[in-house]
Amino acid sequence: MRLSARTQYALRAAVELAAAPSGPVPADRISIAQRIPRRFLDNILLQLRRAGLINSQRGPDGGYWLARPAAEISLADIILVIEGVAQEHERFPGVSEPLEKVLGALREHQDNLLAEITLAHVAGGSLPDLSR
Repeated sequence: MRLSARTQYALRAAVELAAAPSGPVPADRISIAQRIPRRFLDNILLQLRRAGLINSQRGPDGGYWLARPAAEISLADIILVIEGVAQEHERFPGVSEPLEKVLGALREHQDNLLAEITLAHVAGGSLPDLSR
């Protein structure tokens, strides 16, 4: 799986929110802490807010926070919002047809892993066993 820079930034911003104490986190703080260009971050935060993964508040005491507990938001949730639904994959003809099964199993394992790992796991530094 290849994740775009945008998706990697979204994951980093979400983990920053998961690790933050309760209350709004200013976009500037996220931008600086995660070295994400501010204009890029603003678009990502808007996308995550529209998807219902984060909330926002305007004003001098404003910022962003997770809409649900970090333990209820998986990495797959963030990736799906930014990347969208995976496209149908090309068929493999002839002798290469068994590769479809191999790549399908790989995608399924990857999807299951990303659905299992939450923002709380990453922010807390306590990842589940990844050796499976």
